[in-house]
Amino acid sequence: MLDIKFVRENPDLVDKSCASRQNAHWDRERFFELDEERRSVIAEVEQLQADRNSISKQVGQLMREGKKDEAEAAKAKVAASKDRIAELNDKRTKVEKDLFDLVAAIPNIPHESVPYGVDDSDNPEVRRWGEPTQFDFEPKAHWDLGPSTGMIDFERGIKLAGTRFYLLGGAGALMERALINFFIDTHVKAGFTEWWPPVITNYDSLFGTGQLPKFDEDLYHVSGGMYLIPTAEVMLTNIHRDEILDGDKLPLWYTAFTPCFREEAGSAGRDTRGIIRVHEFDKVEMVKFAKPEDSMNQLESMVAEAERCLQLLGLPYHVVTLCTGDIGFSATKCYDLEVWLPSYNNYKEISSCSNCWDFQARRANIRYKDPAEFKGTRLVHTLNGSGLAVGRTMAAIMENYQNADGSITVPEVLRPYMRDMEVIKPLA
Repeated sequence: MLDIKFVRENPDLVDKSCASRQNAHWDRERFFELDEERRSVIAEVEQLQADRNSISKQVGQLMREGKKDEAEAAKAKVAASKDRIAELNDKRTKVEKDLFDLVAAIPNIPHESVPYGVDDSDNPEVRRWGEPTQFDFEPKAHWDLGPSTGMIDFERGIKLAGTRFYLLGGAGALMERALINFFIDTHVKAGFTEWWPPVITNYDSLFGTGQLPKFDEDLYHVSGGMYLIPTAEVMLTNIHRDEILDGDKLPLWYTAFTPCFREEAGSAGRDTRGIIRVHEFDKVEMVKFAKPEDSMNQLESMVAEAERCLQLLGLPYHVVTLCTGDIGFSATKCYDLEVWLPSYNNYKEISSCSNCWDFQARRANIRYKDPAEFKGTRLVHTLNGSGLAVGRTMAAIMENYQNADGSITVPEVLRPYMRDMEVIKPLA
């Protein structure tokens, strides 16, 4: 979340930021009403405490002087002051909660380098790798290739769990596991520390990364006020919630594979077919904790790491910068990597890499110390990125590596993870 002091001193910038985003707004008038009420309560409490202390000192003197009635009157004032302070403290608690909730709902401020735009059509391309795959036959979509090769069973997936779920079998199950291991191994070799977190989380963790309270309807709720995670970002970032990190050990690079669960998966166009937009999917996530002056460099290196996975797989893609109208709630800057999908005749998002600045760290209270540079503690910067979304990667492999006879060539880098399988043949 934003710093309340920053909001107080820069309301016009907050106005501009919200106006540049999709469906973002804040109640400026209410903010200043609450802020003034809070400061007024604090001022009154401080004055009452000063008066009470002064009067308390007088009581003993009055008693020694035999002025019992005046001493009792002074005691009554102290008691009344105490009751009023308790009343004001209760009021302050409520006002501060209302102020906190208001500020917590304000999205992050886009970095000055983020282009202005209305939606994803305004996202500028940064670079491109590879060329869209060309075929000398009529290519099939992954939702046709999956059943014909036995890799994906949509009907039984729906029977088992409902719409937007699918079942992997044979080479499909093997490739899913192969991709997970390949991504994790690649990131660990690059210097990331691997974690294996729970997939059930609590309110505080989801608040820390910005999913709650704004995106409550998108989450799967489970008993006891718990939730299924929408991404491993939630767990990796909150490993250090309410902790003070050693500045000498920054940046920290973390990675994890988890299933991910999203109640609201959208319902538009081609995304309703296949495995591009579903309720449960596998993803390998990258998270970084960095010093403020280094976080933009860490963002670029995170993007490069996700690109490396796509390049090793030989999948054509491009990188775009998300404009102000498309950037996520917690991000100050975000790049999307979009892989070429022949069924769409277009690029489709396969990774988002975001720098959240100190937005998440303030919500999760993640700080660092560096005595050689400054006294006390400062908020770290947090970053996250897909490295990569497994299902979408599988769809991209199936479509880009398909052959005229309906078979699918296994990318060379995956073969050691797939029992040296070179080709996935269609079912007889």
